[in-house]
Amino acid sequence: MNRCSLFNLSAITVVIAASYAAAWALNPANAGSEEPSHLTTTLVTIADARSGIAQGVDLGKPGDSPGDIFAFDQPLLDSNHELIGKNSGFCIRTLPGAFSECQWTLTLANGTITVAGRESDTGTSMIPVIGGSGEYLLVRGVMATTPNADKTYTQILTLY
Repeated sequence: MNRCSLFNLSAITVVIAASYAAAWALNPANAGSEEPSHLTTTLVTIADARSGIAQGVDLGKPGDSPGDIFAFDQPLLDSNHELIGKNSGFCIRTLPGAFSECQWTLTLANGTITVAGRESDTGTSMIPVIGGSGEYLLVRGVMATTPNADKTYTQILTLY
């Protein structure tokens, strides 16, 4: 191995190690069992299922059945019902009349937040935050999503 190759290998190793160390340090799970309150952000959004794209694909048996897909791209509002972005994703029906497995992305002016997990047709569902971009890069947390009577969904995100 020549000196140039050895230098490039060393530089790549340093970049990988620094990236890993930064990600590890930013992960609150590595700081102990309790999340530091100064690193916790709460974001309240309203997913407006009354407008935008909402398309169901009926697969398998006619009607509500396992495997049915629901795709959506709808307005995302703040707690004052002002437009702040988009709420886009899909759900696959797992238990008719009760649950779907979903993944969607909240697109905001300063980045995106992606969530994925089991959503109930009724009541509040706790959906893990699986990543983000922009100001939400390396984000983790949980979203409490609750269907409202007016066909909107209140989404309370606790981000770390």
